Amino acid sequence: MSTQTYLGLDIGTSAVKGVLVDTHQLCLATASSAYSVTHPHAGWAEQAPELWWQAVEEVVAQLRRQADAAMAKVAGIGLSGQMHGLVVQNQHGEVIRPAILWNDSRASQQCQQLKERLPELDVATITSVEPMPAFWAAKLLWLKAHEPETLANAHHFLLPKDYVRWRMSGERITDMCDAAGTQLLDQARRVWSPEILAACGIAEHQLPHLAEGSTALATLNSDIAARWGIENQVPIAAGAGDVAAGAIGLGAINEGDAFFTLGTSSQLFIATSGYRPAPEHALHAFAHALPERWFQMAAMLNGASVLAWAAKLMGVSIDEALAAAEKQKVSASSLLFLPYLNGERTPHNDPDARGVLFGLHPSSGVGEVTQAVLEGVGFSLREARDVIEQAGTPIARLTVIGGGSRSDYWLQLLADILERPIARCEESESGPAFGAARLARLAVTQENPEAVCQPPRIERVFEPNLENYRHSHNFERYKRLYRALAPEFATTFRLDN
Repeated sequence: MSTQTYLGLDIGTSAVKGVLVDTHQLCLATASSAYSVTHPHAGWAEQAPELWWQAVEEVVAQLRRQADAAMAKVAGIGLSGQMHGLVVQNQHGEVIRPAILWNDSRASQQCQQLKERLPELDVATITSVEPMPAFWAAKLLWLKAHEPETLANAHHFLLPKDYVRWRMSGERITDMCDAAGTQLLDQARRVWSPEILAACGIAEHQLPHLAEGSTALATLNSDIAARWGIENQVPIAAGAGDVAAGAIGLGAINEGDAFFTLGTSSQLFIATSGYRPAPEHALHAFAHALPERWFQMAAMLNGASVLAWAAKLMGVSIDEALAAAEKQKVSASSLLFLPYLNGERTPHNDPDARGVLFGLHPSSGVGEVTQAVLEGVGFSLREARDVIEQAGTPIARLTVIGGGSRSDYWLQLLADILERPIARCEESESGPAFGAARLARLAVTQENPEAVCQPPRIERVFEPNLENYRHSHNFERYKRLYRALAPEFATTFRLDN
């Protein structure tokens, strides 16, 4: 019997998570190491890439303490990570400014500039979405306008997980899914788009080499392997952006497989067998982590992090906030909450949108406010579900992953709002890291993906209570509130770039 193990690392927005997985796909050890995001100005979100590397070292140390023998037998490493983050290196490999993250909205004006630079090119069809400030294309134009010295000294651009790979191996490589989130990739052809690169003023040699997520073109540095207690030189799979890695972990690789995430942000994902752009719905149609597969995704910039923000603001823990909401024993809150603390993508593509708590009264307390926050995230997901189905892809059932999936109360609330069954799997919180470990295995063994990427065991299914009509009523009020405030968002909160 093989003693090989596989290491999966997820370079998230708030933490690095790691798992050791054996050949039976059992998690032998899990670990995490947290860090913070800085917001130097309104609408900005940045991180120092060195934080990711320090966290990776800490996670590996934790895994060794839990399962040193298993770490020694690692046969492959897979990487997952937060998408869209822009790391800029000079000719010596030095990072010359903090990474600009996915939830940074400073480049909103550059989105229109990109379209003006390519008047005869359908950017949205090639890259699957209209220009958005989260993506590299707009960020590169922002650097050209506001930090020309940074762009002049830039020799290499990397995504967060790919910076970690470079630290591990010296190789600059990315996978198709993470590349898809740069708005520089020709999605259908799975190559960098020369026209869009030219419009952004960069050359292809400044970008990482493209590879399918289940292939390995890099090897762990021997000195690092020795420090980590790994006995052999091991390949590093190209991996995937966190959403696609989560899909690999859940077995969502075939047409119609669907899930949503409740992490720092939130996404609703459905696998497709072909490239199906639907930019008119603000949906993303990205290359999957496996060859000749794609997915449609509704991307919301605000997920379980909104609950963490609200709990901190009210001076309680997340568990205390959830308990207070559940204690009310009400079907729906009398308050309305727009959860757009970081602006929003699907379905509004509105970086200027902001969070709003509407309907407060003197007796409003922690429970009622928390309930409204939980519902607000749910209504955002309901809008996502609706636009995916309007685009022609029906959803029968959803699986959930991410830190927010721990709460039975919230998942039942979401099932009621989405009017679809929600399944929670075992190891639901470590989905992307587990998916990265699966990609490492595929890179080493060349097995059939269907044999490896099986759905995990379902722990519980939350069936919707279709008699809960107040959620439908509040959902309509929620949509009216956004429509009423959208013009105010645009005039009051638009960043002056």
